[in-house]
Formats: sequence, structure tokens, C-alpha cells
Amino acid sequence: MRVALNLVFLVPGETGGMETYARELLPRLAAQADLDLTCLINREAADAGDGPWMTLPHEVVPVHARSRAAWVRGEQLHVPRMAQALGADLIHSLASTAPLHGRVPRITTIHDLNYLLVPEAHFGLRGLGMRALVPAGARRSRRIIVDAACTRDDLREHLRIDPEKVDVIPLAAAPAGLKATAPAQLRAQLGLGDRPVVLCPGARRPHKNAVAVLEALALMDPDARPVVVVTGYATSYDDELRTRAAALGLTDDLVLPAWLAPADLEGLYALAGVVAVPSRYEGFGLPVLEAMLRGVPVVSSNCASLPEVAGGAAILVDPDDHQALADALRRVLTDPVEAQRLSAAGRVRAREFSWECTAELTAASYRRALEPRA
Repeated sequence: MRVALNLVFLVPGETGGMETYARELLPRLAAQADLDLTCLINREAADAGDGPWMTLPHEVVPVHARSRAAWVRGEQLHVPRMAQALGADLIHSLASTAPLHGRVPRITTIHDLNYLLVPEAHFGLRGLGMRALVPAGARRSRRIIVDAACTRDDLREHLRIDPEKVDVIPLAAAPAGLKATAPAQLRAQLGLGDRPVVLCPGARRPHKNAVAVLEALALMDPDARPVVVVTGYATSYDDELRTRAAALGLTDDLVLPAWLAPADLEGLYALAGVVAVPSRYEGFGLPVLEAMLRGVPVVSSNCASLPEVAGGAAILVDPDDHQALADALRRVLTDPVEAQRLSAAGRVRAREFSWECTAELTAASYRRALEPRA
């Protein structure tokens, strides 16, 4: 089966969870005996010169995808033509949008409906584009892959997509492969002192709801208050976090690193007393799985896909109940027995997911997409 992988969206180092999805899935897909893969990449990915898309057969789509307009042009005009020229049996688009026209059948991974359910997650032209392209791409795809059953239900409710057309294929967390920055070095580097650390990993966007952690910290005893580190690249949401921290008297309790090397992020997981993921909406919530795999206790929200991923191995709270969040964080940070219970349960839960399984189920979805239609 010859598959063209639509990676025109992927700017290395700038694409977040969708890049993780591509990096982890591609080598495992390549190991599937019945697949012949060609990666369609943009100029930024080609110039970066690394990544699994460079070790597989690849063609360069002649666009610079940092421009959303160029990304759309590449996806809508070049990708279907290039896939046809390659003799592809199928185009798999990995980032929620897909070509709307062309002779080659399409399958699309839709990670979430953020653009619709938490529109503040997408800024400007990107949000407008998603509103137009995601529904149209979903309807014109032979099959749709989602990371969680929650998104399948969202597609049915909001886009009227037949659930029989949707394959639920969970993601996984890669084991720590990097040497972590030493705790003492990281504490000095980020000004953490010797305080307990609450880590909020992921993009700094409003729907991630890191401000709720600040509200929870304000309800804690100042003498036992942890410091919260919110990772991710800088966004306009940073100003809201800083403003709210100042209003709550928590300016010294919030750390927003400008940039973290992978070893630094690994070090933060190692020294964190708890990972907090109080999001209002997630298509999967990969940081939950990453934390659990590393044995870090997790406090998360009871919304969308997060209970599905956590599977009872995390403390779940209403993301708008700041007192409940404060109580959960305090409980994990002060009760070693509870912290150890969550650590052990998280490791067991995380081992239920693997990228090899993700690839096998993806290949099965490809075969399903090419079955004769009634």
C-alpha cells in the first residue's frame, strides 16, 4: 500500500504535540511490512535536515509553512498533485486538515475540535482557517483517526460525522531517552530555590487553564506554597498569567521559562512534586501520559479526554473549582503515601499505551479506508 504522508504543517520545534505525533508514529509505520511511505514535507522541515521524515522517502512541497496561507496553499494545491504523481493509494494528513480535492483517497487525523470548542486556542488566521477546513476535510475523507473517543463524540455532535467512519487510536508517551539536567542546576537556572515544584507542561494557551493553578496557590498557606513552572513557547497568554499572579501576590511563585532544552524539560519532570493539567479541553492530553510514565503524580481536570487518558491513575477535579485543585495539589505534595500511590498507578497506566500499537491500528485504518465502498 503506497501512502503519501501530508506533513506540510510541520515546522520542526514549533508544532507541539502534532510534531510529537509525527516523530513517534513515522518510524513505527515504516516498520509495517505492507506500507510504502513517502513524506511530503515543507521547506522548513527540509532545511532543518533531521527528523524521521528525512530518513524515509520524501518530497519537498514548495512552501514555507510558517505562513498559514502558504501552508494551506501547499496542502490544497501541491499535496494532492504530488500524491497522484507518486502513484499513492492514499493520503494521510496528520494535523486535522486535509486536501479537499484530488483523485487520491484521503484519511485524516483530527486531534481535537479546539477551534470550535475553545476558540481562544487558535489565534487570527489559523482559527479562521480551521473553521473552514476541518469540517470540509472530515466530510471528504474516507476515514478519520482521532486520539480519543471523546473527539469521536465531538465530531458526531458538532460536525455530524458518522461514528462508523471514525477510528479511535490512542497516542503514547515515549520513554525518557535524554539525560536530564541535574536538579540543582535546574533549580539555580530557573530560580526555584528549594521549594516544591508544580509543573504545568504543554502550550501556554488560555484553554490549558494554567491560571487556575495560580488561583489554587493563592488558597494555600504562604509558608508551604510551591512554585509553579509553566512550560511551552511564549504566547500572548503569558501577559494574562503575569497579571493575575501579580494581583494574587504570586509574582515570585510563577516561572515562565522563555525556552527549555529537552534535557531541561526532562529535568523538570524529575524534580516536580506534581504535574498539573487543569485544561478545559484536550483531544488527548499527552503531558498526562508523559508524567505518569515517569512516575510523577498527576492532578488533572475531569473534562474531555483527560479522564479517558488518566484511567483512574490521577486525581481529577473540576478545572474551575480552585479550592478542589488547591486541595488536590496540597494532598499530593504533603502526603508521601498518596504521592507514591499515584506514581505507581501512573506507571502501570502509561505502559498500556505504545506507539507500536498506534502504528498497527493506523495501518489497519488505512486498509479500512481502501475497502470497496457499498
